[in-house]
Amino acid sequence: MATALVPLPASAPRIPRKPPASQYNWITGGYDSPPEQLELPLPPVDEAVLPSDDTVTLLATENGSQLLVSGFGLFLGKRGERVVVKKGRAVCAQVPFLRLQEVVVASAGISLSSDLVEELCSRGIRLALLSSSGKPIALLTSPMLTATVETRRAQLAAYGNSRGASLCRWIVAGKLRNQEKLLRYFAKSRQGAPRTSLENTADTLRKLRRAALCVEGDTADAVRPTLMGFEGTAGRLYWREISSVLPPDLGFLGREHQGPGDAVNAALNYGYGILYSHVWGAVMNAGLEPFAGLLHVDRSGKPSLVLDLVEEFRQPVADRAILAWLNKGGRLAFANGLLDAASREAVAGRILLRLIATEMHRGKQHQIRSIIQMQARLAASAVRGLRDYRPFTFKW
Repeated sequence: MATALVPLPASAPRIPRKPPASQYNWITGGYDSPPEQLELPLPPVDEAVLPSDDTVTLLATENGSQLLVSGFGLFLGKRGERVVVKKGRAVCAQVPFLRLQEVVVASAGISLSSDLVEELCSRGIRLALLSSSGKPIALLTSPMLTATVETRRAQLAAYGNSRGASLCRWIVAGKLRNQEKLLRYFAKSRQGAPRTSLENTADTLRKLRRAALCVEGDTADAVRPTLMGFEGTAGRLYWREISSVLPPDLGFLGREHQGPGDAVNAALNYGYGILYSHVWGAVMNAGLEPFAGLLHVDRSGKPSLVLDLVEEFRQPVADRAILAWLNKGGRLAFANGLLDAASREAVAGRILLRLIATEMHRGKQHQIRSIIQMQARLAASAVRGLRDYRPFTFKW
């Protein structure tokens, strides 16, 4: 028999609502006052609130899918259905989770809550941490999103068979093809000797690409020395032409792989760091082992497969975005081996916008960030012998 609820008499005393509990401070041994409520009114759930000053660098793409946070002393936390960025007790920005694919923490001095990390992982939103120079530090994602064994076993086996050798050939060929295309892209806006030089070098890169596809060998070890030789030759020719098209006052004399060297190299390194985080996430989502590369040799702490698959995206994502901007008058501030905050913001913004730009791939228009994921899954299929790998090439 159901039990009926008996209402309290009208004369019964009302119990006052308990105030919010104070928080115990283990450092002072006392209780602190309840934290202040958010100082920024909550927007509708599908809207983002971004900062209007330069104290915080918070970049979002047009659809809010990538969030980049840079600024000493910031705190990232979770409130309801939003990521909240605070400095001290002041709320700097809020972005709904449903708008995000990735959160990029791009400087030192930023803290975040474990609740936020748990929420990001449960929603499949990657959290990438970069140094102030753009070097990837960590990529956090849920292990349940990549729980596959068959693909990784096939990937490790590919190192010693013809599947790995084929992947190495196409990785190098793809990079050389996109270097060639970017030189032709710059040649379109030039006349006379500069244009002729760019086109002649592009023709040479095309020949090197064809030679790379003909390298003989049944394993990655067998084809690697010759392929790396072709890549090195192409790199010297490519960067020689790039240095000739950039304004002389930028002081760019060539690509420096050890240390930033100059502002242009520092900007490229920063852009590559953001690109690495996207490729790394795509590799993990495809069920591949990021540290077991084929073209790049194994080294402790080196995500060799990420470096393999990033090669074909350097020119269409980072080089094109940064170099074209500098050619149109973009300027960088560089001191003590690092770009300043405004320069990092300018570079990051252009990389993120390039990642959501569309390119024709496999007969359809796709955002480049989606193409990166498609290529990682294609690599997974290739090491398992299900499909042949072919690199992405962009329209110039």
